[in-house]
Amino acid sequence: MTKTGERIVEELDAQDVEYLFGYPGGRVIEILDFVPESDVTMVRPRDEREASIMAEMYGRMTGKPGVLTGQGPWIGSLGAIGQMEGKLASSPMVVITEASERGDYSTLAPYQQARGDYGGLDLPSALEAYTKEHWFPRSPTETIRSLQLAFKHATAGRSGPTAVILDGDAVSDEMPEDPVPPVWDGHDQVQNWEARPDADDLEMAVDELAAAERPVIIAGNGVHSAGAYDELMAVAKATDAVVTTSYLGKSTFPETHEQAAGVIGSFGHEGANQVVSEADVLLVVGSRLNPMDTNWQAPGFIRPDEQTIIHADIDTRNAGWVYPADVALIGDATQSLSDLADALPADVSNDWAYDRAAEARESFDDPKCESDASPIKPQRAVKEIEAVVDEDTIVTADSGNNRFWLLNYLQAPDTGTYYGSGGVGSMGWATPAAVSAAITTNKDVVGVAGDGGFAMTMTSVETAVEHGVAPTFVVLNDTSLGMVRQMQDEEGDIAGVEFHDTDFVKAAEAFGAEATRAVTPDELADALEAGTNADVPFVIDARIDREEEMGESLQSSFYEQVGGLHE
Repeated sequence: MTKTGERIVEELDAQDVEYLFGYPGGRVIEILDFVPESDVTMVRPRDEREASIMAEMYGRMTGKPGVLTGQGPWIGSLGAIGQMEGKLASSPMVVITEASERGDYSTLAPYQQARGDYGGLDLPSALEAYTKEHWFPRSPTETIRSLQLAFKHATAGRSGPTAVILDGDAVSDEMPEDPVPPVWDGHDQVQNWEARPDADDLEMAVDELAAAERPVIIAGNGVHSAGAYDELMAVAKATDAVVTTSYLGKSTFPETHEQAAGVIGSFGHEGANQVVSEADVLLVVGSRLNPMDTNWQAPGFIRPDEQTIIHADIDTRNAGWVYPADVALIGDATQSLSDLADALPADVSNDWAYDRAAEARESFDDPKCESDASPIKPQRAVKEIEAVVDEDTIVTADSGNNRFWLLNYLQAPDTGTYYGSGGVGSMGWATPAAVSAAITTNKDVVGVAGDGGFAMTMTSVETAVEHGVAPTFVVLNDTSLGMVRQMQDEEGDIAGVEFHDTDFVKAAEAFGAEATRAVTPDELADALEAGTNADVPFVIDARIDREEEMGESLQSSFYEQVGGLHE
């Protein structure tokens, strides 16, 4: 007979799971007991938050579910960070957790039980808030079927996190040999089929794009999620369109390409924002168009009464959600873009796009990008980072000012080279995300965070050391919560924005990494060269000019029109 825990691990192998991100505890120990004999590699950082971000990043990069595991109360709290990011960034994840149920004691003043009984915690309700679906199986047969369904639903339609909550006998009992109802083959049970747009809608979209004089594409995270990079390029070329991206869509299109204009939004590129406002036809692909993307609905930015809007999305609810759409293409981004490219006539062209895109790309530069000042101007710091980023490099960006400096001045050289904390905008995301990218790919990785975000999850550096990978971590250090501090009307207006000057060099060395401090641009350039050539993780404590106002420098003219709302 086979233990249910062993059968779960067999199912992970059947689903081609490469990595299990998590932390041992509770009933998941009954699964982890069988992992050493499987083909699955366990990645155990220092806590469930880091594990959840690593799993989310894996799902975001690969399009395959990142698998997270750990004890219920901590997966439902610390581990919520990666799941929230995954839900809003459409990252496929499968969460395997447990309710810490202890049989007859679960109703007797329990201290970790999370079934939702009186006196305990309600893990199912917590998971319902940030997963697509969750299951709470009560038998071994239900447990395996639930796990299969979790993998299926994680990538069905709009991808996202799903969860299975293990409980009591449902994980500890033996699997029946001939269960009724039966458990089917995992590969067959987990199949999904790509949706494609309606033929009439496709014809309308083709007609509008073919007739456009100023076509503009807004590429969102759905292009990342579908891996539809080649298809996006094909449509861009077929329509002669200028290509912009959302925050999460950055690097869905090479920003060095002659049709690229940059990132739209309230702290995006002024050039890209202006291009969108000038378009007569907008093709929006895989973006919900959230308030930051739309400059908080600035009236002059996107104008449905004057512009034709074609909205392609996997979820019919998202198409036309924010702005009324003239045409909706409902389907997987790969299929929708492929169908568009095939159906567009060969003679579509305009005299506007290439010169206009080149003009818009001027927003990637600023005189301060050449500044030799010390402390380092953040604009210059990003340009030094850009100098070591090529087509085989992945950059991860945290929340806060650092993300917006990177969005504006790091010109992504290829697709899939930049990922940012932008689902729910969680601080502390970039460092474990960089470790996940380093462990699960063969690419160079540069993780960028402010000192606040880096300190939250810097123990991930140790995980990189343990797994023998060597990402470079750049801490843009202004010894404060820079974005919040710069919201002050006068110094000291907001409590809690200043930090003690932590010695990140010593901290990194304590984890087994190499590290250095850079206070001039030349020192940062040397450090980045050393870091990208190092055989171990390398942390750079880069001291940036804390007086360089991000909002004042990067706020778009459209965002200013609506009063520059706090983010």
